[in-house]
Amino acid sequence: MNFRPILIVPGEQKSIFFEIFFKSIKSKKFISPLILICDKENLYREIIRFKFKKKIEVLSFNEICKKKLQNRKIYLINVSNKIPEFYVKRCFKKAFDLLRKGVTNKIINGPINKTKTLNKKFLGVTEYIANSFNKKKFAMLIYNPKLSVCPVTTHLPLRLVKNHITKKTLREKILIINDFYKKFLKIKPKIAVTGLNPHCESILKFNEDEKIISPVINSIKNQINVKGPFPSDTIFLKKNREKFDVIIGMYHDQVLGPIKTLFEYDAINITLGLPFLRITPDHGPNEKMVGKNKSNPISLINALSFLDNQ
Repeated sequence: MNFRPILIVPGEQKSIFFEIFFKSIKSKKFISPLILICDKENLYREIIRFKFKKKIEVLSFNEICKKKLQNRKIYLINVSNKIPEFYVKRCFKKAFDLLRKGVTNKIINGPINKTKTLNKKFLGVTEYIANSFNKKKFAMLIYNPKLSVCPVTTHLPLRLVKNHITKKTLREKILIINDFYKKFLKIKPKIAVTGLNPHCESILKFNEDEKIISPVINSIKNQINVKGPFPSDTIFLKKNREKFDVIIGMYHDQVLGPIKTLFEYDAINITLGLPFLRITPDHGPNEKMVGKNKSNPISLINALSFLDNQ
């Protein structure tokens, strides 16, 4: 049985990605063919640095589209780094073209420097990829089998968050998460939703927890297993979090801080709502650690394992 390949865009050239990629391949046997989309010269430098032995076959874009790829093999589509400022986007374009052609429905991207690569046009890579496929409804799920989280807003400055908490957006996130768990994980998830304000209370006349969050939950709780709003300072206590599969928060650090405290690198970032499965390891480029051979590969191992089983 031939498995569908996993596309891999390593991302920034100066990052820890290849270190954790080589460690991942050495530590576990993956079945799916892997297609790296990156600069060949940089890849070979990293192969020498980390003494990676496994053979990588170089193919053109057209050959990848036509060739019957073998399980457990690694392939490379070379994307030159002659124009560094456009390099990562050129790698993504190749990957997007393969996805559109139906070569696969699985992609992993390594860490991206959002400020440098996206030029502040997008809040993050999640938004960049969704926009590339004209998807307006999507969600960022930081997934761990024990507990996952989803921020309603992603990389917004805090003073802008309240303007983006709407009934429509919150409802979309709940529905997308519920559909994902049912389709790919075969379970009906138990979902908790946090409030926006401390203790779900506000000294202002307009309380988002009462006027926006509660009405959404009440309107769909008969069809979806969702509860809240819960104060975010107590929902992550052990006795509370064990009741749920997913906790939806109103902003990035409200839920990503706790999940990283609980699991550190043992989580993956899945973009929900796309016509394919996109995952990224839950860490950044970490330029200060490049070449030190000390980085933890568990998040990439989990990302590859998740897609290997889909």
